[in-house]
Amino acid sequence: MSQTGKKRSRALAERPDAKLAKHKLQEEEGSSMLAANKRSSKPTGSGTGKATKKAACPSMQGSKQAYSHWLMKSEPESRFEKGVDVKFGIEELKTQPNQTACWDGVRNYQARNFMRDMKVGQEAFFYHSNCKEPGIAGIIKIVKEAYPDHTQFDKKDPHYDSSSTKANPKWSMVDVQFVRMTKRFIPLSELKAHHQAHRASGGPLKDMTLFTRQRLSVQPLTDEEFEFVLSLEEKPS
Repeated sequence: MSQTGKKRSRALAERPDAKLAKHKLQEEEGSSMLAANKRSSKPTGSGTGKATKKAACPSMQGSKQAYSHWLMKSEPESRFEKGVDVKFGIEELKTQPNQTACWDGVRNYQARNFMRDMKVGQEAFFYHSNCKEPGIAGIIKIVKEAYPDHTQFDKKDPHYDSSSTKANPKWSMVDVQFVRMTKRFIPLSELKAHHQAHRASGGPLKDMTLFTRQRLSVQPLTDEEFEFVLSLEEKPS
């Protein structure tokens, strides 16, 4: 357990029944790589297979976009994995020392890579996932950049990974701090309605990752997306 104390829960992407989703993600990434190779015979970067994968996989391109806002999912309702309750909503974050906690347990490569792109001071929406009413509950900020996730080495933890070593850790986490609650809860249904409308009109949420890559527990937001969603808290539900 980290210096920040209590572990947070995992979002839908890290649930035990998400193995099929992970296979699909791998297939999608593989298809992207094949498509990229067909379009051009010239390798990107150093010309190695690793460089080609970086060019083809969107998860490796986060730093090019230089995102500065994020959406991070966690579960506010009790759910047990290997006997451990992974519940951790925004109210739990508020009770932590200095209202700060580590964002551990992410076991999706794309979500992990986005966390590795995060910088101290950047803000994220705290999104309640896998619950009766999913949606945005508040705002948090990054207070410590990516470092090895301790849960990957803990055999008693639901997110233990026997293939990861301390010499070459596979998984990372960041520390986040509570900033404030949104002025009102912004439900997924409302965000989805705007997304669908913007797909037709060309509005700011037309390509929002929340709907294009739903299972990702850590997602980037453009400045335009962040500001639009933030503006919704001022409007009546």
